[in-house]
Amino acid sequence: MAVEIRFTAASVAKVRFAVSPLGETVLALRVLLGTGGHAVHRPWVRRARPLLAGEREVPLLRTLIAGPLPSFLFPAPQERLPSMAAELDLLRGTEEAFFRREYGAVAGVPAEEVPGPARVLPRLAEALHRCHEVLIAPQWGRMRAVLEADLGRRALTLVDGGVQALFTELHGDVAWEGGQLVVHGRRGPHTVHTVDAGGHGLVLLPSVFNWPNVGVDKSPVTAASIRYPAVGVGSLWEPPPQTLTGLAPVLGHTRAALLAALAEPMTTAALASRLGITPSAVSQHLGALRGADLVWTRRTGRTALHLRTERANHLLGVPGTSAAPSSGVAGWDSRPGAGAVGT
Repeated sequence: MAVEIRFTAASVAKVRFAVSPLGETVLALRVLLGTGGHAVHRPWVRRARPLLAGEREVPLLRTLIAGPLPSFLFPAPQERLPSMAAELDLLRGTEEAFFRREYGAVAGVPAEEVPGPARVLPRLAEALHRCHEVLIAPQWGRMRAVLEADLGRRALTLVDGGVQALFTELHGDVAWEGGQLVVHGRRGPHTVHTVDAGGHGLVLLPSVFNWPNVGVDKSPVTAASIRYPAVGVGSLWEPPPQTLTGLAPVLGHTRAALLAALAEPMTTAALASRLGITPSAVSQHLGALRGADLVWTRRTGRTALHLRTERANHLLGVPGTSAAPSSGVAGWDSRPGAGAVGT
């Protein structure tokens, strides 16, 4: 099935990005329950699956997550980086008729036979909160860094190429056709489901646990939304390379970790989140690495993106396909103080 998201000029102007801890928790549970996910997540699955064994609401979670996912599990975030608590409040506030219709569709029962939201939603919200605390929160720093780095990358695409370039780069199944956004399905009969972005616009959400697929909310209550695979997920659960371990005593553990993280462009704030240090400390270390021609910085407005250079890739013994361009290319700066301020 293909999904066509219809736009007006007003809705195109309301395209925005967000990160969803609730959405990632739901999709992580789908992976753990064996109903989705990719082999790239196996290292995380091996560590996380035993942690789910004691969750008393697994039957309820399985009912809602094992098949088609109900839209009420994915309320459109109201801000770029919402808290889990804020998203759970949106979940608890799901309108009754919508809840019954979506629950009935995934459970295979008539809407009038679905238990009321007052009975289900508080239990569901508490279960998702517990699962988030056990499964996602310990990894959220690394995950958030990958997701925010992807947002920075997409922001540059939007600045350089506009909305059409942004949509074209999201995923191979996403196409901008005749002023409408089409997400092509890979399974099932060739039918077209239409979603009207209306006056609420579209939210684009990079995802770790939906990787490498793209997902569309087919029944949005407010803004339409697309979850697309974030760049960098492929190496998220990998242990540090042996070369990095050897470099740490020479460069220092923090600078070696920065180089390891900068296989893809990342902001100062995202690096700080991943490494658990302050943005000012990140800026100081980046200045030293720029001085050694190991990191480049590109600034767009108030946002600075950092990326390791070909020299750094050679030092790490990894392919240089994602390295920053050579000295003198417009937009990238190797001066020690470049990008010291900003996000």
